[in-house]
Amino acid sequence: MGNTVGIVGGGAAGMMAAIAAARGGAKVTLLEGNDRLGKKILSTGNGKCNLGNEKLGPEDYHTGRPDMLAGFLGRFGTADTEAFFREIGLMLKSRNGYLYPACEQAAAVLDALRYEVRDAGVEVVTDFKAEGIRQGRRKRQFEVRGKNGAYTFDRVVLACGGRAAPKTGSDGSGYRLAEGLGHSLVPTVPALVQLKCREECLKAVAGVRAEAALSVHWQGKCVARERGELQLTEYGISGIPVFQFSRVVNYILAGSRHRGEDKDVFQQRERGREVEVVIDFLPDYTEADFAALRADRRLLQGQRTVEEFFTGMLHKKLMLLFIRLAGLKATESVAEADEGKLARVYEMCRHWSVHVVGSNPYDSAQVCAGGVPLDEVTEELESRLVPGVYFAGELLDVDGRCGGYNLQWAWCSGSIAGWGASRKKGNQ
Repeated sequence: MGNTVGIVGGGAAGMMAAIAAARGGAKVTLLEGNDRLGKKILSTGNGKCNLGNEKLGPEDYHTGRPDMLAGFLGRFGTADTEAFFREIGLMLKSRNGYLYPACEQAAAVLDALRYEVRDAGVEVVTDFKAEGIRQGRRKRQFEVRGKNGAYTFDRVVLACGGRAAPKTGSDGSGYRLAEGLGHSLVPTVPALVQLKCREECLKAVAGVRAEAALSVHWQGKCVARERGELQLTEYGISGIPVFQFSRVVNYILAGSRHRGEDKDVFQQRERGREVEVVIDFLPDYTEADFAALRADRRLLQGQRTVEEFFTGMLHKKLMLLFIRLAGLKATESVAEADEGKLARVYEMCRHWSVHVVGSNPYDSAQVCAGGVPLDEVTEELESRLVPGVYFAGELLDVDGRCGGYNLQWAWCSGSIAGWGASRKKGNQ
């Protein structure tokens, strides 16, 4: 008879770990704090579930041990994810390398996983919130305790998520379980999240979307660059390019070490800290192209007003804001307008700075950065401090870019941890 394996957490990583452990011959019990499995999966990819990415590598993730991460992804990569889901009956499709269920419904991904959990013979216990783990009466056994009882297993896989989207069950309790076992934690911050800025004028352009190149500046250095569709909100900036560097900004704001392009940034917490983001709304123009554009448009001067003169360059709300910020009136004649102020409008089209002072909370974040360091687990994702305990998913200090990378980590780490737990006998 194989091991008894307890999986704590029934999200993406937990279900994958349960399936892998059961396929490895273990008797598996899946403990979930919610009333049903996989609640968080339903909200991924705007309900379409971007479950992987064909263009994936270790460079798409943040972690303290990229060498270990490369090894994990080499053992269970995108091709393995595709094979697994097709094996359990889910049809997939690729859109520019982004993998989705063919029906574009996250519910289909969850259903396929639930059916496989059932068919693998996994016992599912819902409404069980793990509050502690301790050594059982027998050597190398573990007791998982909750308010409504306790379960004893030969091996335990902790896959209870980080702090992102706490309403789905990822409330940080997994970190407390890890710390109770003696593990340390890389400080956590919200990642893949909207950022808040101090500029009140953003209210005037709320709702505007625009292709842009963005650069993040801190203490005179550019620490991150991204390009994509920027979304302006009444409180700040959003959109995929903002999500991609939000972890870097949040670590700076929190006064903790971050892993961005500048790996040495580390400062003590300060009040009033802010990070500058410079936005280029014309990223396809070289400096020479932009100079030619300005010269050509000057020929349009005629009897136009300032507003009419700048019509068509950017979204109307943006141009009216830049005209106002430059100290011009939209209705004044461009022929009589101050040349320096006109130049300022052009400058803001290429280099408009906003100042980030915070982010939306974990409730709005797609993922949580930080967690249990990879240094504290083996190549099987087994704890180096407490053999017999395994980790999977967001609980570990691994977070990826937006685009299916974080779910790929869930499938990868869940498979490795579940399979590893099933192979160790309970009397070892």
